[in-house]
Amino acid sequence: MLTVLGFAMIATFLVLIMMKKMSPIAALVLIPALFCVAVGQGAQLGDYVIEGVGKLAPTAAMLMFAIVYFGVMIDVGLFDPIVRGILRFCKADPVRVVVGTAVLAAIVSLDGDGSTTFMITVSAMYPLYKRLGMSLVVMTGVAATANGVMNTLPWGGPTARAATALKLDAADIFVPMIPALGMGLLFVFALAYVLGRRERKRIGYLTLDEVLVPEAGTETVLVTAGGGGADLAKRAAGGSGDAPGEPTPPGAGAGAGTGTDDGADDGADEGFQGLDPHRATLRPKLYWFNAGLTVALLTAMILELMPIPVLFLLGAALALTVNYPNMAEQKARIAAHADNVLNVAGMVFAAAVFTGVLTGTGMVKHMADWLVGAIPEGMGPYMALVTGVLSLPLTYFMSNDGFYFGVLPVLAEAGAAHGVSPLEIARASLVGQALHMSSPLVPAVYVLVGMAKVEFGDHTRFTVKWAALTSLVVLAAGILFGII
Repeated sequence: MLTVLGFAMIATFLVLIMMKKMSPIAALVLIPALFCVAVGQGAQLGDYVIEGVGKLAPTAAMLMFAIVYFGVMIDVGLFDPIVRGILRFCKADPVRVVVGTAVLAAIVSLDGDGSTTFMITVSAMYPLYKRLGMSLVVMTGVAATANGVMNTLPWGGPTARAATALKLDAADIFVPMIPALGMGLLFVFALAYVLGRRERKRIGYLTLDEVLVPEAGTETVLVTAGGGGADLAKRAAGGSGDAPGEPTPPGAGAGAGTGTDDGADDGADEGFQGLDPHRATLRPKLYWFNAGLTVALLTAMILELMPIPVLFLLGAALALTVNYPNMAEQKARIAAHADNVLNVAGMVFAAAVFTGVLTGTGMVKHMADWLVGAIPEGMGPYMALVTGVLSLPLTYFMSNDGFYFGVLPVLAEAGAAHGVSPLEIARASLVGQALHMSSPLVPAVYVLVGMAKVEFGDHTRFTVKWAALTSLVVLAAGILFGII
């Protein structure tokens, strides 16, 4: 009964948000509450929610202060050189833009944190997608899938969980998987190329060279774009009301690239802020301080010198104090990113209701046991393949902790009975991560869709098929190379 209700609850949630009948926050709260009552455990709902919130509170804190930190770094101009480099490569070609999105997401994913990856990627690419009239779900889908493949890095989480659960060395799991994961990443780049060609066919070739290429020794980047309702030809000509390189009034650059609006409305499309090279928030004299602080922060995060929420809390406080010593400026920077902070934190705590009920009622355990029990006896010698296939739905419908600590040991035990090495089982368990990164239970995905102003349902509908195909490519490559 709990198995059926568990699948029904997840299916109801996905259908309602994809059909846009409910907002993700409302669906994450109300649907599990109703199902908790349906299983006769309504009296325990409060306990389940508090337990779920307690487990996700550190994640919410990390995301809140990470958004503030990287928002400030965007404001001060730390990522402007990256943006200019990407713009020079992409120009006005949709194919280059989508491929550039995949490459940027993959590179930034080396820090092992999905939220960081999405904040930087969206901040760099969002203005370009908007200016060219490209589909934003293409951006979110490609970024999430690329990050999902890179999420298998030993410091990214899943590999460490698999190693801990099966008492193995993380390097023994990850290093042999590199060729298969490399094939997965190449597939993402190829997918980005195909999607880019589709976008090019849809919107045609546009001319933005006068905006994207420096003129007469001056260096310009996209500035605040206006005229959200302007036709495509007007956008292509850069005639949206902002001349290339034209200074933005003080404050108009606030939240640049972050999808926020601090009240400086000069006719721009809502939240569409480019990285104006003349924005008042820039701190060029502190560039190397900010770069060093960011490197130190990411290094401390990888080395696990302190809990990640604490690192970002300290980093955000230090960044604000040094770059904006004036109290009013500090408040303005915090206010500029408040929308993103509230949206993401609210989504995380709403997800805590979903995961709390799913775990507390025992639905997750019954669902996992049913799936494992449904494996035919004859599939025993192929448990690595079975694990790889199961990792797609299981890591999508439950947290990585639930899968790696609850289900993986059972699969490994079943495989060991048929002579299948735990290392093979552990490697196979990583293939579903490309799909996992678009799961409604992954807090970072709400950073992605929130900053890109994309409906979660639209992102899910577009991304799931491509992410699942990417995971299957990794699995096929692992089998072909004899890794799995």
